[in-house]
Amino acid sequence: MVFAQARVAPPTAVETAPLAPPPGASPAQMPSAPAQTPPSAVPDSQPGPQPVQPAPPPPNPVTPQPVQPAPTLPGPAEPQPVQPPPTLPPPGQSLPAPPVQQQTGVPDPNATLAGKRGDASDIDEITLAAKPVLLLSGQASWDQGFQKLSESFNALRAEAQKAGLPVAGRPLALFVETTDDGFRFDAMLPVAAPAGGQAPAFGGGVKLSASPMGKALRFLHVAPYDDIDSTYETITAYLEAKSITVKDAFLEEYVSDLKDPGDPNLEINVYVQPK
Repeated sequence: MVFAQARVAPPTAVETAPLAPPPGASPAQMPSAPAQTPPSAVPDSQPGPQPVQPAPPPPNPVTPQPVQPAPTLPGPAEPQPVQPPPTLPPPGQSLPAPPVQQQTGVPDPNATLAGKRGDASDIDEITLAAKPVLLLSGQASWDQGFQKLSESFNALRAEAQKAGLPVAGRPLALFVETTDDGFRFDAMLPVAAPAGGQAPAFGGGVKLSASPMGKALRFLHVAPYDDIDSTYETITAYLEAKSITVKDAFLEEYVSDLKDPGDPNLEINVYVQPK
């Protein structure tokens, strides 16, 4: 009979300690220990370790790109000034009327012969244009001069109002004669020309006339009326220094109303006309 041979792994050698010899036996009679046969290597059914694959080389270093700066954000808009709301009147009160605009051709009661304010430190050379005026002649002592002129201008304004003639300028006084005791004068009030050129009838010695015309020098007096002599002294010194001969009549234009002779802000234009 044929028996299938099965490969049996040899038994693992068992290490045994030698037995002690029996009494009386010699060492030569001692059985020797069998030689130990190393066990055959049993093939490992599991595959052996695979060789280690080398690690892949690292990729090329990435060159860093420059960082783009963040876009600049627009600054905050500057606040615009807030316009305050218009001031409203208290409840129950009406709105103020708009200012009246000066219309072209409408007489200006505050117009001056030179057309602009004078300078106390300068002398203006101007040309006077004749204007229609209401004229009232009079005379006064030096002590009563201011009051007499003021009364004359009030009388001229009253006559202009009666006749329906608008006032067209500041009042004037032409000093036609002066003495140690007083002076004679022509008080004048510029008015609009009468319609149709027909002069109405006036009372109290008032008549329609014209203001002086021609070249003139203007001096400015800003001080109380009692100090006007100092202005005339300045005028006389200037004319002598310049060797200017003038007419004897001096023309005063009252930019301020003649209410208080002691008013330090009283403004008067003084005109002198060379011959």
